[in-house]
Amino acid sequence: MSAGGIAHADFIAGLAKGLAVLESFDTERQRLNATLAAERAGLTRAAARRHLLTLTHLGYLESDGHYFWLSPKVLRFSGSYLSSARLPRVVQATLNRLAAQTGGSFSVAVLDGDESVIVARSANYGGGERAMLPYGLHLGARLPAHATSTGRMMLALLAPQELAHWLEGPAPGSMRELPRLTPNSITDIRELRGSLETARKQDFCQVSEEHELGVHALAIPLRNMKGMALAALNIVSSTQGRTTLQVRQDILPAMLDAARELRGLL
Repeated sequence: MSAGGIAHADFIAGLAKGLAVLESFDTERQRLNATLAAERAGLTRAAARRHLLTLTHLGYLESDGHYFWLSPKVLRFSGSYLSSARLPRVVQATLNRLAAQTGGSFSVAVLDGDESVIVARSANYGGGERAMLPYGLHLGARLPAHATSTGRMMLALLAPQELAHWLEGPAPGSMRELPRLTPNSITDIRELRGSLETARKQDFCQVSEEHELGVHALAIPLRNMKGMALAALNIVSSTQGRTTLQVRQDILPAMLDAARELRGLL
């Protein structure tokens, strides 16, 4: 068996390498040549070049002959997920209702490795804070888990062994490096552990200006009937609008009610 629990005979290495090349493109590097793609995907330059050319031939990349970048065709994957997955469809009406009732901007996100991934968003109602959309907070956005309310809420609910593995660094005995996104971002592992323990005990997580200045957020878990946390529901608010205390007093009760209503549907 391989490390991932699949028989070697069933593992398609070429497919894994091709996906690794696709995942090499992100907001930091929108355009890659063969050398950069090889470094990011952990391949030889020759192998990376073949995968880049194949993906271009299939329409998933575009190229000027030297650099490569993602084409709109890659959106087929996210579009297929959003249209077929149950979670986004189940929560959408609830998100829209919360937004209409409170004027807030609500999202549902899941944990995927290092990131919190937004799989559903509320419609916008009204103007001012009601139309607020922080930078990068769009459907499908991948945000650093340690600095976001949804990511931190989901991390807080991991089993102790899973959390310990998440906090590990690449070298044996080392700890994960936490990027500083704003002056308020938690970058110390011990401080993050404390924040996660607080979130676990409270069953909600509040983060202020750690991912983006001028924005604070509050998240709660969305559980199914078995008590398993499948995702996190959050509200983002401007620091010029509601205070963190006002969000807890005014919005948290409605979010908890919504989570209870969704429990039987998840």
